Amino acid sequence: MAKARVGYLGPEGSFTHEAVTTLSDVEAIPYPTIEDLLAAVADQSLDQGLVPLENAIEGTVSATLDGLVFNHELVIVQEIVLPIHLHLLTRPGVELAEVTSVRSYVHALAQVRGFLHQHGLIGVETTSTSRAAQDVAESSEAWAAVGSTLAGEIFGLIVAASDIEDHPENSTRFVLVGRDDVAAATGHDRTTIVCFQDADRPGSLYAILGRFAARDVNLTKLESRPTKRGLGDYCFVIEFEGHVADEVVADCLADLQAHLARVKFLGSYPVTGEGSSSRRDEISDARRSATAWIQAIRDRVLPA
Repeated sequence: MAKARVGYLGPEGSFTHEAVTTLSDVEAIPYPTIEDLLAAVADQSLDQGLVPLENAIEGTVSATLDGLVFNHELVIVQEIVLPIHLHLLTRPGVELAEVTSVRSYVHALAQVRGFLHQHGLIGVETTSTSRAAQDVAESSEAWAAVGSTLAGEIFGLIVAASDIEDHPENSTRFVLVGRDDVAAATGHDRTTIVCFQDADRPGSLYAILGRFAARDVNLTKLESRPTKRGLGDYCFVIEFEGHVADEVVADCLADLQAHLARVKFLGSYPVTGEGSSSRRDEISDARRSATAWIQAIRDRVLPA
C-alpha cells in the first residue's frame, strides 16, 4: 500500500517538520506557506496536511484558522502537541555580537521578544523558521535565525544562544487535516466547530453557550473571528470535549444548526493529554442517575 502523502510547512527543519516525523508510514512533503498546503489538501494533491494551529505564548495561528474557517472544506483528524525550544542560529564563525538582523517566522519572533530587546536585535519575518535558517546559511551577511536544532543541523548552522524563548513552557499544537473522513471516536476526543449568526443581537452568544451548558458539554476554547464581511461582523470558533458520534454532542450540534445561520464542522479528533475521557464518564454517570431518578417519579403518576 502506498504511503499517505502528508504536507507540512517547510522547508525541512521547521517545527512542523519535527511534528510530522511523529506520524508513521507517511510520505512527508514540504510546502512554502500554510495556504499553499491547505489548498493542496483541498485539491487532492495531498492526502492530508499538518499545520500549526495554536502556540502557548502567541495564541492562534491565524493563517491556519482562517484557512479552515473561510477558504477550504477540510476537517481536523488529529492533533499533535510539540514542546518548542527556540535557538539563535548563525553560520560558523559569526558571533552573537556581530549579528545585524534576526530572521524567523512571525510567531517565532514574537516568542523571543525579550531576547531580541535585550540584545538590541531587529527581527525580520520569513515564511517559516526553516526558511529563515536556509536564508542565513545562504547569505554572506551577519544574519541569525530563530529556529530548531534540527534546522541548524540541516543547514550547517551553530547554536549561538540556546532556549531563548520568553517562557520555558512554550509549546505548539499542530493539527492534521483531511478532506472528508471524520476520525473514529476514542473516548478521549475534542470537536471543533464554527458558529455563524444571521444577526448580532443581545444574548446571542449566551444562547449558543447555553446549549453546551444545558448538556454538560465542557468547552475548551472559545474565540471570535472577523467574518471578512464588514467591521464588527464576527463568527465564533468553539472547541469542546466529546465526539460527534456521542449522542449528547450530536444533539447539541443539531440544536445549534437549527437556530443559527450556519454551523461549520471542523472535526472530531483524539486529543493530547488526559482528563477529558474521565470527565465524560462522570457526566454520563450523572445523566444516567438523573434519568433513573425522574423515571422513578414518573412511574408513580396515576393513570388519567
